[in-house]
Amino acid sequence: QVQLVESGGGLAQAGGSLRLSCAASGRTFSNYAVGWFRQPPGKEREFVAAISRSGGMPRYADSLKGRFTISRENAKNAVDLQMDSLEPEDTALYYCAAVEVSSQVINFILAWAYNYWGQGTQVTVSS
Repeated sequence: QVQLVESGGGLAQAGGSLRLSCAASGRTFSNYAVGWFRQPPGKEREFVAAISRSGGMPRYADSLKGRFTISRENAKNAVDLQMDSLEPEDTALYYCAAVEVSSQVINFILAWAYNYWGQGTQVTVSS
């Protein structure tokens, strides 16, 4: 199995940026598709972004396109989420998730598709 640890969360002002990182340990990380999800206060968990094993085929929630960028560096067992032009509505607990896949290009936007999850990192954006 793989263990995931998120970092990089914190307090930011509206219009600012944060970079989240998901560090993996355990199995061969390059075998896993990875997704980022978030749970705003009092709301359901929602999809943010996903990336395939190879680092290609990034996908984003429609509302976040152009502001968030997902990337991965398999040699460092890490997947990052660059968040720009932050808005108060981005305030949430952010999770990374992983699932082992055979395809180099597949990834998933549904939370149930992932079977490994980190503990989350809190992002708070003030207006």
